[in-house]
Amino acid sequence: MYSFEQILQIVESHIEQIKYNRPPQSLYLPVQYILSLGGKRIRPALMLMSCNLYSDQVEKALQPAIGIEIFHNFTLLHDDLMDEADKRRNQLTVHKKWNGNTAILSGDAMLILAYRFIGDTQPSLLKKMLDVFTETALEICEGQQYDMDFERRRDVSEDEYLEMIRLKTAVLIACCLKSGALIGGASDEDADRLYQSGIYIGLAFQLQDDLLDTYGDPYTFGKNIGGDILCNKKTFLHIKMMQSASELQKEQIFNIQTDTNCRPDEKIATVKSIYESLGVRKLTTDRIQHYYNRAMQELTGLHLSADRLQTLIGTIELLLGRKS
Repeated sequence: MYSFEQILQIVESHIEQIKYNRPPQSLYLPVQYILSLGGKRIRPALMLMSCNLYSDQVEKALQPAIGIEIFHNFTLLHDDLMDEADKRRNQLTVHKKWNGNTAILSGDAMLILAYRFIGDTQPSLLKKMLDVFTETALEICEGQQYDMDFERRRDVSEDEYLEMIRLKTAVLIACCLKSGALIGGASDEDADRLYQSGIYIGLAFQLQDDLLDTYGDPYTFGKNIGGDILCNKKTFLHIKMMQSASELQKEQIFNIQTDTNCRPDEKIATVKSIYESLGVRKLTTDRIQHYYNRAMQELTGLHLSADRLQTLIGTIELLLGRKS
């Protein structure tokens, strides 16, 4: 079995070796740029690790895994444009370094490149691979639309939010685990179990991200704390707060969200104090634990030994902050 670190080295080395020799370079330079900014490479790593559960030949999954990473970065490129974000991984976003039209067209090229890489798999699996990826890609667009719709609403429910993050975040992790398993030779039953475990892992991962945005360490989290509060985002924490808040607290929340003169630190502190009074932090950690437990139930139902699963489980725990 490969370690998580070894898998990451394989992925990074392969990304660095990709050649963009087709003209015009003005189309491909932004592609090379955004892929060179790094990132955790979680999704391709999970695909290779899932393949490794059933086969020692992880290179069979390498091209599709790189395709997934190209696709993921394509979504980030277009997200940055829609959000009018200036920075990605502490570097200029593509639409800031070049322009909006370049970001759109180079992003489109990345989507096509993703299909080319994902299609480079054994013929007997090609339809299954393309089916799961195409459905996933469409679901991610649906999740992004829901996220945009929620920005204009004040009444987002818990179920609506969880469905949005299932689509926007969890389905791609699930796709990676299922696809890697199929390439490795897993049964359809095991591949489907890995898909469902990926849904639970993705939900837990996004809720953990919501939590860290308010309670994380800025140095390790990689961005300023409280950004979701300042942007009035309808995160899981916000929704749980609104479910339990008194009428007086709801009025206080509305006033501070609409007060353009309120200092950022004051706004963050006020909302956090309401979180604390309502036990929102614990409600969120309990839900993360719930999804983690559901993921583990799916994994332990696989036709694999506990030893074979240990590297994958350790990686999941690392992603969810359970290990240093």
